[in-house]
Amino acid sequence: MNNNQSTPSLFNRRGFLKTSSLATLTSLLGTNIVFADHLPRHYLPLAFSVDPMADKHKDMVVLNDKPWNVEATPYLLDDAVTPADKMFIRNNGLIPENIDVAKWTLTINGESVKTTKTYTLNDLKTKFKPYTYQLVLECGGNGRAGYFPKTAGNQWTEGGVSCAEWTGVRLKDILADVGLKDDAVYIGYYGKDLHLSQDPTKAVISRGVPIKKALEDETLIAWAMNGKDIPLVHGYPLRLVIGGWPASVSGKWLNTIAIRNKVHDGAKMTGKSYRVPIHPVVPGVDPPESEFKIIESMPIKSVITFPRTGLELPSGKSLSLRGHAWAGDRVVKEMHISTDFGATWQKADLKAPKNRLAWQQWTADTKLPTQGYYEVWARATDDAGVSQPMVMPQWNPEGYINNACHRIAVKVV
Repeated sequence: MNNNQSTPSLFNRRGFLKTSSLATLTSLLGTNIVFADHLPRHYLPLAFSVDPMADKHKDMVVLNDKPWNVEATPYLLDDAVTPADKMFIRNNGLIPENIDVAKWTLTINGESVKTTKTYTLNDLKTKFKPYTYQLVLECGGNGRAGYFPKTAGNQWTEGGVSCAEWTGVRLKDILADVGLKDDAVYIGYYGKDLHLSQDPTKAVISRGVPIKKALEDETLIAWAMNGKDIPLVHGYPLRLVIGGWPASVSGKWLNTIAIRNKVHDGAKMTGKSYRVPIHPVVPGVDPPESEFKIIESMPIKSVITFPRTGLELPSGKSLSLRGHAWAGDRVVKEMHISTDFGATWQKADLKAPKNRLAWQQWTADTKLPTQGYYEVWARATDDAGVSQPMVMPQWNPEGYINNACHRIAVKVV
């Protein structure tokens, strides 16, 4: 099933700027585009390219700019609710052009829907009860830079995670309105982002989750983030938001959800995308596709957001620490820190989450005995008794779900 539909494009079917587009751009510039007849196919002059960094904190780190992949440094994640300027960006294609919010719709279709329906944004906002949840979104590749041997892909460190406040309608309420057939097993989303080639026939990403996850209370069709319209780079005007699972299932620029009678087979759902080996493998060994499984709930993990690594602490002064911990579909039960490379652990204070699938804040105070170099390690444990590994977890060929303990360096002077 392919429901991908491109937005009205600035380009003609051969990939060159339309005459009308060129006239508009010339008007906006207030001058002619010299050598416009030499513009390459699918090329938009730099003056009109969307710059997602314009509204981002200056310390955000760009891993890739085509497509945009940007992460926070750990100390930028100190807020209880992640603000837009400190939220990571994980795009697979190009941000859609010419978004007309008045004409934006969401269609629910697929083999296992009783009635195909299309809703306007106003329908969603007025026909259903809105809900607001704080939800962890974490890139499946967050931590990839910590694997050895190195794997391909953007080298995320710790900052591919966020916990913003999302407002929208529950997907379960929309699915109740369209009706599900008994054979519904999965959903798959489609957005309006464009393939890097700008070929509208090529899908960018179309992922999904089992119907059970889709029907959870916290699975939202969101139009607002932190009380405002979702920023364009994060999916304006409509985004599927599914907390606790790889953020790639939270489709941006959402326009279609298909109800499937089989595991969704959209772009980046097949092959080895967002999958890990079923059985442990020797680092460097890449098994065949048949020996991989889809990543579902993200593993237990935590981050130290204060202080930033490299702190110089005056001798005799106590060290105050804080951060967040999260555990996919589970709850974080305990949080510990170590200042002696994991030989002993000190229990931290841990808050309850604001709601299910939100991260949990933790704090700790500790004394460092003498002058010298220390590392602070942070380790979370979930309600099933599973703790973060102190060093690199089981290696996998695509470099996913690295949940090793976060560490910072401190020098007592």
